[in-house]
Amino acid sequence: MMNAEIVASEPTPRYMAKFITLFARIRFSLRTKILLSFFTVILLLSAMNVMLIWEVLRFNRQYDAIITNITTANSINGYVKPAIDAEMWNIVSGKTEFTDGNQYEIIEQVNTQIESMMANAESDKSKIKLEVIYRTMNTLTHYVDKMGEQIGAGSRVAENEQVLDDIRGVSAVVEESVQDYMLFEVNQAEQQYKANQERFTQLSILYMILLPGVILFSVLAAWIISASIYIPIKKLHDVTATITGEDLQALVTTHNVDEITELGISFNIMIGRIRELLNAKIREQENLKKAELKALQAQINPHFLYNTLDTIVWMAESNNTDQVIEIVRALSSFFRIALSKGKDWISLQQEIEHVRSYLTIQKMRYRDILDFKIEVEEELLDSTVLKLTLQPLVENALYHGIKSKRNGGTIVVRAHAAENDNVLLEVQDDGVGFTPYKLAQIQDLLVQDLGEVTLSEEGGFGLENVHKRIQLYYGQGYGLAIESHYRSGTRVAVKIPYRCNGT
Repeated sequence: MMNAEIVASEPTPRYMAKFITLFARIRFSLRTKILLSFFTVILLLSAMNVMLIWEVLRFNRQYDAIITNITTANSINGYVKPAIDAEMWNIVSGKTEFTDGNQYEIIEQVNTQIESMMANAESDKSKIKLEVIYRTMNTLTHYVDKMGEQIGAGSRVAENEQVLDDIRGVSAVVEESVQDYMLFEVNQAEQQYKANQERFTQLSILYMILLPGVILFSVLAAWIISASIYIPIKKLHDVTATITGEDLQALVTTHNVDEITELGISFNIMIGRIRELLNAKIREQENLKKAELKALQAQINPHFLYNTLDTIVWMAESNNTDQVIEIVRALSSFFRIALSKGKDWISLQQEIEHVRSYLTIQKMRYRDILDFKIEVEEELLDSTVLKLTLQPLVENALYHGIKSKRNGGTIVVRAHAAENDNVLLEVQDDGVGFTPYKLAQIQDLLVQDLGEVTLSEEGGFGLENVHKRIQLYYGQGYGLAIESHYRSGTRVAVKIPYRCNGT
């Protein structure tokens, strides 16, 4: 019955249906297809308009340059010969001293205008004609200079008149050259106008040809995209209705539910299950963030910092300069690695150096009761570990093991390769150890699912919190293993996968 309705409501020709199917098989999202079609139309229209605007601007630029040069040349044509001839005649006749004349200002003004025209010239021929005018002006300048030299040397009037005739001749040549240039530019403007008019005609014809094509493409694209949206949704509806089966029968109250509504009903179950998974993931991420926050609080323990600063103060007061330098260096290294520019992963070498700095500081505070050793396989130093893995364990060994033992003890930190491409980190002390009851209590905490990560009473990062943090980052197959004997000591082993450079 449903198939019959589909066939009856499908007016699409067969060849168009094949084209729609082919379009639907293109591996783009619907949004991408719509945007691609839209931008194609915009690109075609923009390309045509940009081409037309570019030609108009090019024509205006060329035409304006020609008109500007013609106007400038016209001002020179009626000015240079009368002005320079009159000025030089006044000098020869004695009305004006050569040094007081404006002959050089006139020449400079004309040369500036010629240079401006040369900068605006569009064609090589125009530049050549302007170059001829410019050289002629240089010749005119030469004769003016010659006149000045003769007058300065006390030449006769006849000699000066001869040079004046030369100046008049050159100024006439300048005027003729300017007139020739003006005529040339007028012809250029006419030719340019005809060429641009022909170009605009071609562009108009091309525009009229492409515009219907763009409109046809827009209509066809809109129709194909709408059909390509409907067909996949209808197929998806059929598939989801088949998958849900009888589970959704209770939700369907009438037979008049449209496809989108039925699709929403079918997806309700999946959305509910996805929501459950998301909530579980959110809880896991919240636990991870809480663990990271508590780790940050633990690594910047204010009590540790206060006590260390107090130790530095009394060492300084006792003039123990070498010890002050050593503890300050250890404290600087401790915080530099603890911060690590906000990185969560550091090399094992940095983690060991972080622990070494911590133990160095504590040994200087508890020098009568604390000693330590660090044993690491050299080939593991470049491996990558989660920051702040060892330091909480060492802190736990110190405060719960060594400090509770009257005659003090030793903390040993080890790192060596284990089976299945793993790394085993160990923190061992010969302190008081845990009682069987306390050991069982801690081991129970390690296998429980902590709802919240908390700090120990001393402000440290508890063993169970280190264990959960490692499992959050590495997986359930990793974490802590604790062995302890009362009054003999404790060994805490951390198994992590071998990683190098963050891999």
